[in-house]
Amino acid sequence: MTDIRLIEIKEEIFADNDKLAAEIRERLQAKKVMMLNLMASPGGGKTSLIVRTLQGLKDSFRTAVIEGDIDSIVDAEKVVAEGVQAVQLRTGGACHLDAAMVDLALREMPVDALDFVIIENIGNLVCPAEFDTGALRNVMILSVPEGDDKPLKYPLIFTVCDALVVNKIDYLAVADFDMKIFKERVLKLNPDIRIFEVSCKTGEGVPAWIDWLKKEIDAFKKSS
Repeated sequence: MTDIRLIEIKEEIFADNDKLAAEIRERLQAKKVMMLNLMASPGGGKTSLIVRTLQGLKDSFRTAVIEGDIDSIVDAEKVVAEGVQAVQLRTGGACHLDAAMVDLALREMPVDALDFVIIENIGNLVCPAEFDTGALRNVMILSVPEGDDKPLKYPLIFTVCDALVVNKIDYLAVADFDMKIFKERVLKLNPDIRIFEVSCKTGEGVPAWIDWLKKEIDAFKKSS
């Protein structure tokens, strides 16, 4: 009988990815460039929040964006329209970005002339949470129309994030979304997560998000 050799592909992929992600963080720290990984479902408002963020940071920090998409460059075009450099990663089917993809994008950027990089990950609440991109901070968006039960269905992404943006709060009056119960579910998974209630459409709550982000970038640059 022939022996079967078992190769744990997933473990090896994660190990290689984590090693490269750590190297990316070290390189960016040496250059005093902070990187943030933004995750959400399709339609959650990633690009809308990025545009609001770029507008709020433009007078304080030099920023660039890594856009991840299965196909299309439409989001990158919105970033460029704000006068900010964007590098588009078109995955052709991959449901997440990983450290190797982010490394390729960073090599196309003038990193020495930047303070802050935003990664817009693929729209997905599962796979992106599993892969370290090399970012210093992980942030997710959950929009009100998606429902308050998502921490029960997709717990991992809530546990790996430093901040959570609850977007589209302008829908609260007509949505079956209980903010109190939602926050209780989130904080049970991650007691240290920061939660911001915003509407990218009206601008409500955006200043608090921008203020937190500025403080995070300032603290990082002082500690680097």
